[in-house]
Parts: sequence; structure tokens; C-alpha cells
Amino acid sequence: MTEANEKSGSSPSKFIEEVRSEMKKVSWPTKKELTSYTCVVGIAVVIVCALIWVCDTIFARLFHVLLR
Repeated sequence: MTEANEKSGSSPSKFIEEVRSEMKKVSWPTKKELTSYTCVVGIAVVIVCALIWVCDTIFARLFHVLLR
């Protein structure tokens, strides 16, 4: 470790200490909130996938008709 790092207080142990301190301040979701958020994300993913699939199908058929 360089002398400059030690003087500025950026040692690995100091970093770990600060990370632990910050993690204690985090507002973690409850199990019910986590389940709810996970369901919302899952539903959003399914909707976006369906939308992309529909658009892809429409464009594929359109190009097939135009290039025939």
C-alpha cells in the first residue's frame, strides 16, 4: 500500500467498514413487498415479450409479402 493511500484513508479495511455502515442504513423491502415487486416485473417482462413477438410477426409477414 502506498503512503498516499494510507494518508487519504482509502485502505481496504476502511472501505469495508464504510460499506457495512452504509448497508445498515438501507431500507430493505419486506417479504410481501419483494414478492409484489417480483410479480410486477415478471408481468412486465411477459407483456414486453408479447409485444415484441407481435411486432416481429407483423413485420416478418409484411416483408414476406413485399419481397415476394
